[in-house]
Amino acid sequence: MSSCEGKSCSTCERRSKGTKDELLECKLSRIKHKIIVMSGKGGVGKSSVAVYIALALAQKGHRVGLMDIDLHGPSIPKMLGLHGLLRISKDQEILPHEYSPNFKVVSIESMLEDTDSAIIWRGPIKHGVIQQFISDCTWNDLDFLVVDCPPGTGDEALSIARIMPDAKAVIVTTPQEVALADVRKSINFCKKVQLDIAGLVENMSGLYCPHCNEFIPIFRTGGGSKTAERMKIDFLGSLPFDPAVVVGGDQGRPILEDAASDSPFRKAVETLADAVVARFERNGAEEVKESQTVH
Repeated sequence: MSSCEGKSCSTCERRSKGTKDELLECKLSRIKHKIIVMSGKGGVGKSSVAVYIALALAQKGHRVGLMDIDLHGPSIPKMLGLHGLLRISKDQEILPHEYSPNFKVVSIESMLEDTDSAIIWRGPIKHGVIQQFISDCTWNDLDFLVVDCPPGTGDEALSIARIMPDAKAVIVTTPQEVALADVRKSINFCKKVQLDIAGLVENMSGLYCPHCNEFIPIFRTGGGSKTAERMKIDFLGSLPFDPAVVVGGDQGRPILEDAASDSPFRKAVETLADAVVARFERNGAEEVKESQTVH
């Protein structure tokens, strides 16, 4: 953490005297762990996975930020039931939506008067906006920043990888071969830009019958774990298809908010969140060990 820990970044000397790069560095230094949620193609439930990872981490007591950089198809505010424009502080910083006291959210949709407007931006503008989402927002101290990246390996993915080189990617796929073929491209993208991969998540791996609770493989199962093994990355877990997730997303009420729910999806999300935390803790322990070895 930076020396300004516990303070508002608007009072930091770097904000008033430093360069934009110094301010960005200051903001990033206050974020302990950074997660970029990616997918090789659309339609695999990437944004849902980003929302549920962030929400599960927040419910476990972590300070969490969720940043939606899917500039052309933002969906995070709707899925969380967040309405209205983001406010600006007296120090001219963007104030994220507060879903809960320890869970903040920023999305381009929350900056548009007309949410049906099409965003027509080229790469340099996108890079500048993504950088502003960090440097000009009041995130303060976070344990995790989860970034919902648009599908594919375009401008947004390249920008966030450059802005946050110490981030780790969580790559989302579904069991079908067409999705797995595209996710292999995402894995190779991460390797090419030297973005560490936290692991692979297989979404919509099957359906638990609401009547008999029997597991039904809608597509097939096991493709995600086999791909992870073949590409030599961690497999973080599988999430079953649950119609309640779709309903909850449309209504802006994630099913994790239902305390009485004991669904297989809820259990799988909590297991996934634990796997993500363990992955970062393991990496931290390895870094400490390497540092001790060097000294």
